[in-house]
Amino acid sequence: MKKVLMGMAVASSLATMVVVPNQAQAAVEANIGATSNYLWRGVSQSSDSASVSGGIDYSNDSGFYAGTWVGSLGDGNGAETDFYLGYGGEAGDFGYDVGYILYHYADLDDGDFGEVYLNGSYADFSFGVAYTVNSQVDDGSLFDTGDIYYSVGYGFEVAKEYSVGLTYGYYDFDAGSDSDYGHFQLDVSKGDFTFTVSRADEDSGDDDTKFVVSWGTTF
Repeated sequence: MKKVLMGMAVASSLATMVVVPNQAQAAVEANIGATSNYLWRGVSQSSDSASVSGGIDYSNDSGFYAGTWVGSLGDGNGAETDFYLGYGGEAGDFGYDVGYILYHYADLDDGDFGEVYLNGSYADFSFGVAYTVNSQVDDGSLFDTGDIYYSVGYGFEVAKEYSVGLTYGYYDFDAGSDSDYGHFQLDVSKGDFTFTVSRADEDSGDDDTKFVVSWGTTF
């Protein structure tokens, strides 16, 4: 699940440039990936099994972007499709990204929901917040409107072609604090490959330590 700057690490991008009349120069980029365990916000979305994914993105020099991403789920649960659009840019040393994303689940009735999000970065630090604004789930359930997810991160290079990322996230559910949880994630990347260690709080319902290997590329 791409989740806009919060999904599996994808490196070595090569954009296909096209020219759109009366518009800023634009890029169309596709991506494919595979992972031994599809994690999202510290919790497995593929029942601790492998997942494959692919997507396509459009962006232009104005900062606007839009795209879609599809990832397989485990235990015969079909696929998840994300649709998103947003705007990103820089203000001095500060980077920002604001947008909307819709999560659609093909084999899950009344499970779709959408979020508005704001991501920021400064030097090697990053942060993000996402707020659920629309949902098909039952009122008062998890992933209903009003949920908020917060994250902070720090990334750095440790050697040639190697990088390390540290992330802490916290899910604040509007349905009640008994389900709120935090999670920590460590990512070590080289080229198109990423090794991940992830652990969520017991309240997540999926608190086993996860060791994940992922591959992803763009073209």
